[in-house]
Amino acid sequence: MQLDVEVPVLRGFLTPSEAQLWKQTVFNTAEAGPLLESLMEGDFEAVLRSPQVSHLLNGDGSCSKGEDIEAYLEKRVSLYLEEDHGNRELAVLALAVSCLHMFAQSNWTGPPVSIQMSDLLPQALLSSQPLSVVEAIHSSLLLDGESVYSLVANPLLLLLARVILTKCSSKMDNLQLMPWWTLRYVSLHQQILEACSSQLLDLAKSSIDKVLKCQPLLSKQRNLAIHFHLECVYTSLTYYDYQPAKEHIKKAQELSGLNINLTGALGKRTHFQQKYLAQLILEVKRKQDPSGPVDEFSPAPTPLSSLPKDYSLDDETRLDKINFADADHNELPDLSVEEQAIILGLCTDFQKNNPVHKLTEEELLAFTSCILSQPKFWAVEVTALFLRTKLEKGSSRCVERAMMQTQAIVDNFEDKSCPVTERLKGFYFCQAPPRWDVQKQLASLLSDLGCTSSALLMYEKLELWEDAVICYERLGQHGKAEEIVRRELLKKEKPSLYCLLGDILRDHQYYDRAWELSNQRSARAMRSKALLHLRSKEFQQCVDCFERSLKINPMQLGVWFSLGCAYFALEGYEGAAKAFQRCVGLEPDNAEAWNNFSSAYIRLKKKDKAFCTLREALKCNYEQWQIWENFLVVSTDIGEFAEAIKAYHRLMDLRENFKDIQILLILVQAVVENLTDRQGGQAETLRPKLKELLGRISSRHSSDCEIWQQYALLYGGGRSSNPDDNQKALQFLSKAHRCKVQSGGWEKEPGLLMEVIQRAINMGEVTFNYCEKKSNSTEALQMLSSTRLSLKSLASKAKQMHTDVATGLIHPELQDGVAALERLITELQELGEKLRGQSE
Repeated sequence: MQLDVEVPVLRGFLTPSEAQLWKQTVFNTAEAGPLLESLMEGDFEAVLRSPQVSHLLNGDGSCSKGEDIEAYLEKRVSLYLEEDHGNRELAVLALAVSCLHMFAQSNWTGPPVSIQMSDLLPQALLSSQPLSVVEAIHSSLLLDGESVYSLVANPLLLLLARVILTKCSSKMDNLQLMPWWTLRYVSLHQQILEACSSQLLDLAKSSIDKVLKCQPLLSKQRNLAIHFHLECVYTSLTYYDYQPAKEHIKKAQELSGLNINLTGALGKRTHFQQKYLAQLILEVKRKQDPSGPVDEFSPAPTPLSSLPKDYSLDDETRLDKINFADADHNELPDLSVEEQAIILGLCTDFQKNNPVHKLTEEELLAFTSCILSQPKFWAVEVTALFLRTKLEKGSSRCVERAMMQTQAIVDNFEDKSCPVTERLKGFYFCQAPPRWDVQKQLASLLSDLGCTSSALLMYEKLELWEDAVICYERLGQHGKAEEIVRRELLKKEKPSLYCLLGDILRDHQYYDRAWELSNQRSARAMRSKALLHLRSKEFQQCVDCFERSLKINPMQLGVWFSLGCAYFALEGYEGAAKAFQRCVGLEPDNAEAWNNFSSAYIRLKKKDKAFCTLREALKCNYEQWQIWENFLVVSTDIGEFAEAIKAYHRLMDLRENFKDIQILLILVQAVVENLTDRQGGQAETLRPKLKELLGRISSRHSSDCEIWQQYALLYGGGRSSNPDDNQKALQFLSKAHRCKVQSGGWEKEPGLLMEVIQRAINMGEVTFNYCEKKSNSTEALQMLSSTRLSLKSLASKAKQMHTDVATGLIHPELQDGVAALERLITELQELGEKLRGQSE
């Protein structure tokens, strides 16, 4: 029976048949019946004010002096469950769910609730607290050193839900779906914290595992299975688990039977556009019958009048919506809340996995336009509208609409015409923004439009002091920023305020005070102190502070990255590798972290590992040339010659004048000497690919003699058994010689001149051997003549620059080289005369 009760409670509404049955059975049960009836009607306040809950929370009204509120609640719930009465587990479940719903109503959906803590807890408990009641509750909700948003409404409701779902769940073993509610609690609690909490992550993972054990239920309840996978998507994305998020959204889409693709359709975007052009749209099709039967397990749409107003663009140039050439082409099926939430989930996943770019914005707007074309459910509508305002705030044509739309969402929170039962439809599986995020977005829009003073007033009202300080800095009122923080500290000393004062004045004493005030629990204090040490290049102190901050909360992505950089500065490459490993563990698509991770391995001489990490970096960022350059060097070092050739091509795509002669020397040597690569293959097989690469390089750097020299070596250096290869090698050697001669500066140093002479002799010998065997004597004579003139010019230059005037002798270092040149010139001349005689 209990599972039959749990499922509709989880779903949030009763089907007509269930409503009839519950009226006759469930609602008539002792203890739990009245609570469940109020819960399903959306009267959460009635649940909290009921005699059963009053008895649960108050008992006889006695408590120990100064007793911790969380401990008191745990004791009362445990006592209530231990008393031998039927259906008490369901009564406590109804209380926990009502607390979560009412907490969501207070901070996410609206309309505001009027319940007070004094209405719920005994006066003796409230009056005996050493701190204020709100501070005591905030302290209980503080996790991993991350503080709770100061203006969160009715935090007691979340604390009570936390106690029931995490501390007392072992006493309610008969309830199979408690872990699902725990997952929903985690989502709400995480959103009111300053940063990610590893405790909540562990709780979320264990809750997901427990829910997955209810596979028979999920297989029967398709809609609930979709809800679960969508909730897992947002949980995974919150904690940087991108791969599980992709798996969950894929599973949800498969269950829904939707085909969702970005595609194009002809349309017009402006009033004055004459031709229909391709426009980006989202195509949504059902695999089954598009109309389909009405699913009674999916909630009914909310009346349009109860939803926030969707403002039209009202621009003199741009159309509000795309005017399609074929109006029926993009016709959508009638979407349920689950189907709209899947589109929204895909949109969120797409946003998290793609860079901030104009093209990404256009793709995301295709998703939001699709959802907003069917306004049906409050949570989905608000989430889509909020995302659209964030995407449009950078556009001059759309910023006015973004402003009005954000204000409309803010105002709708206070609007009582839309009941909370309608607002909660789909709420837990589409992650609507909390009200302060929407208000912060409005303040940000005001600031972007230059209304800094108005934005400042909003930030102060929201107690978002960091943003308020930024506004004062923009207004040039640095002193005022300090003044406002000191004013708030006079009202109440808080670690976060001392941290902010430390940021303004760049003074360690305020971070130390914040650390002391938080009883060494403020991750922010140590994080900020470390960053100040980093700015002063005090790297050892910086590392120590970062380590302390991460000991409190290991979920700080930016701190792991900064710690790795600090270790680099100290040349502590083991520490840097560990820090960047944690960084990429938290955010697998952080290309810069992967790149730095590989750099640490390179310094540790672990180049095989560096190669693997660089490959991961390139998956995340294909455009950053610095990563490709590291990849090229490491690939070459470890013998991944094929990868090195690909990397060289990519670097030439990204950088017009890229050139690395050292790498080319190694690659050519590997192919010419047929070395074994890392995989055990023969480098000779890469000769065609390397020829293609050198052809591309030589076309861009046609005046570099070393490139032509390597190109010639790749064709056998003129000593191949293939005459065609020898001809090409000779051409490249000739070009190499011309480039070197034209470069200048080499003729003054005997050592440099000798190198040129040796290469010239090699070119002369190749010419002699090639022409001796060539059948076409006319071409052979031209080659001989050209090479002979080049060698003669070089010999004359050597004598002119390095002959001793007194003795008439050439420089000793050059004597043998010049003599060899002259002998070769003679041989070339004799061969020419011989060929000329044969042709006559």
